[in-house]
Amino acid sequence: MKTRFLRYAVTVTAFAGLLGSALLTGAAPAAAAEKTPTSWESAALGLSAAHRSSQGEGVTVAVLDTGIDENHPALKGRVKDIGPDFYSKYDDLEPGDPNYGVHGTAMASDVLKVAPKADIIAARVTSDEVGDHDLPVRPKGKHPVAQGIDYAVENGADVISMSIGGNMFAEFSGAELAAVGRAVQAGVTILASAGNSAEEGNEGNYPAGLAPVISVAATQQDGSRASFSTVRTHNTIAAPGVGIISANLEGGYRPVQGTSPAGALASGVAALMVAENPDLTPAQVRAILMRTAKHPPGGHNAFVGAGQINAAAAVRAVGNPPKIDTAVKPYKGEEHFAKPTGTEKFRNATMNTGQLAVGIGGAIVGLLCLLIGGFLLLRKKRSAA
Repeated sequence: MKTRFLRYAVTVTAFAGLLGSALLTGAAPAAAAEKTPTSWESAALGLSAAHRSSQGEGVTVAVLDTGIDENHPALKGRVKDIGPDFYSKYDDLEPGDPNYGVHGTAMASDVLKVAPKADIIAARVTSDEVGDHDLPVRPKGKHPVAQGIDYAVENGADVISMSIGGNMFAEFSGAELAAVGRAVQAGVTILASAGNSAEEGNEGNYPAGLAPVISVAATQQDGSRASFSTVRTHNTIAAPGVGIISANLEGGYRPVQGTSPAGALASGVAALMVAENPDLTPAQVRAILMRTAKHPPGGHNAFVGAGQINAAAAVRAVGNPPKIDTAVKPYKGEEHFAKPTGTEKFRNATMNTGQLAVGIGGAIVGLLCLLIGGFLLLRKKRSAA
C-alpha cells in the first residue's frame, strides 16, 4: 500500500512531520524494537551521556496522536497497550488503512529514540486526514483529546506526549483543561507541541497553551528557532525539529520536521528523568528542563522558551530536584486556569512578538496620557487656588 505524505501546511498545524524526502530502508523486524536512526538531534540533546544513566526503564509514555502501528520495527516489543480510538466515528479510518497512524507511528518512534527502554501506550485522538477533508479537530460536543488524557492516566502513564497543536487547535476546551488538571494531580507530566504557525496570528494553541502543559518549540541545527515554530510567550522549552529521522508507516524511516518531533523528543527526555527519579513531580520535571536548557540571550524568550533541552544535564539534575512548591494541589476548575493544579505556567499569555510590541506601545501611550492628564489637573487646581 502506498502512504501519502501528510499535506498540512506549516502555518496550519503541528502535523508538519512527514514532509521529508528520501525513504530510508529499515532492517527486518526483530523481537524487540530496533533503534531508530538518529541525525544531529542526538548530539544536540546529549543523548549518549544521558543514556549512560537512564534509558527510560520502567516508565510508560502515552502517545496521544493519530494512532500507531505497533508492528513497525521501531516500536516492536515496546508497545504495552493500544487504547481506544476516540476519533474513528469522525473519519471512518481503521488500522491497516494507509492513512491510519502515519503521524502517530513517527512520533512514537521519536519518543523511543530518546527513551529506548520506555513502554508506549497509545490512544487515537485525531486523524492524519485533519486539514485534508474538513474533519473537525474537536467535533461538536465531543472531546477526543480529553478522553485520551483520561485514558492515559487510568492506564498508568507517567508522561503524556501530544504532538498536536497549531491554529487548528486555537479554540479553548474546558474539557481538555479539566483532563489536564486531573492528569497533573495524578503526577503525570504532560508535553505538547507548540505548533507550526510561525509568527502568524495570535490565536490560542491548545493543549500547549494550558498552564500545566510543557509547550515545546522546535530548533534547527544552530540551536535557534526553526522558522515554522510558533512564537508564543507560553513556550516552555525547545527541542530539535528539523530533519528528524522517524518511522515511516510503510516500514523504514524518513526525515520529518515540525514541532511534532520536537515534542516527541522532549517527551522522551522527560521519560529519562522520571526513570532516574520516579518521585519527580510534573512541576519539578518542568523546572529542571528549564534550568538545564541551553538558554537564549536573556534566559527566556517567546521563540524557544528557556532554550533547547540538554538531556544529559537534565538527567544529572534529577538527583537533587529543586526545592520549590511542587506539591500537587486538587483541581478546582476553570477559574484557576493560571495554575489549576499547582503547576504554574512560566508565561501564560498567547502574544506573538509583533503584538507584544504593539501592546508595549499602547501601554506607553496610555502612561503618557495618564501623566498629561495628571499634569493638567494639577495646573487647574493651582489656577483655582
